[in-house]
Amino acid sequence: MLAYPNINPIALELGPLKVHWYGIMYLLAFLCAWGLATYRGRQRTGWGSEMISDLIFYGALGVVLGGRIGYVIFYEFDNFIANPLWLFKVWTGGMSFHGGFIGVMVAMILWCRKYQKTWFQTMDFIAPCVPTGLMFGRIGNFIGGELYGREVVDPNYPFGMIFPTDPLQLVRHPSQIYQALCEGLLLFIILWWFSSKPRPRMAVSALFLMGYGLARFVMEFFREPDADQGFVLLGWMTKGQLLSFPMIIIGILVLVWAYKRPIYDWGPQKN
Repeated sequence: MLAYPNINPIALELGPLKVHWYGIMYLLAFLCAWGLATYRGRQRTGWGSEMISDLIFYGALGVVLGGRIGYVIFYEFDNFIANPLWLFKVWTGGMSFHGGFIGVMVAMILWCRKYQKTWFQTMDFIAPCVPTGLMFGRIGNFIGGELYGREVVDPNYPFGMIFPTDPLQLVRHPSQIYQALCEGLLLFIILWWFSSKPRPRMAVSALFLMGYGLARFVMEFFREPDADQGFVLLGWMTKGQLLSFPMIIIGILVLVWAYKRPIYDWGPQKN
C-alpha cells in the first residue's frame, strides 16, 4: 500500500489570501494549453498569436462557466430547482467536465464568428491542447483528496491508498492519478501524434470525443460513484459513464464521416 502524501490543499496563505493548489492546477492547465496552441499555430498559416490568445480566453470562460452550470444541472439539479441562487455558490465547489466541454463548444462558436473560422477547423486545432489541462485538473483532485477511488479488495494490490478525506478510511484506488495518466497524458500523446500530420476536417475532434469518452468510461470503474448519485443505470453504470458513452458513439460516427468527405485544412491536399 502506498502512503497518501497528504499535501496541504492550500499552497500559499498570505493573511486572508489563500491560494489553493486546485486553482494553481487550473492556471497551469490554461498556460499549457496556450503554449501548445501557440506551437501548433506556428506550424500552420492563418493562426496568429492574437487569435490564439483570444482562443484560450474564450475557452477558459467556457470551461469555468460551463463546468459550473453543467455540475449544477447534471449532479445538483434538485438543489438548483429548490434554490436557483445555489448556482452561484461557487465556494461550495463542484465542476463538471461534460458541462465544461459543452461550454467550450459554445465559446468556440462565438470565437469562430469573430475570426471567420469554421467550427470544426477550430475544434480540430484546439483538441490536442485539452488533455494536459485534464491531467492537471485530476492532479488537483488528488491533492485535495477528492473524487477518490473505489475500495481495493485485493490485499496484495500495491497502489492502494487511504485518503484522509474518506470517512470510512478504506484502502482505495488512487483513481485521480489513473485518470490523470489515461484521460490526460495518454490521450494527449495520441492526439498530438495523430494531429501532427494532415487529417481530414473533423477527424481530430472525433478522436478526442472517442478517446476521452472511452478513457473516462473505463476509469469510472475504479472511481467511487458520487455519494448522492450512486449507480444510475443497470446497477453498475455511473453518471460519468452515462454522460461519456454518447461521446464514444458520436466520435466513431464523426470519424467515419470525416474520412468519407476528406477536406483538409492544412498540408498537402488529397483528391
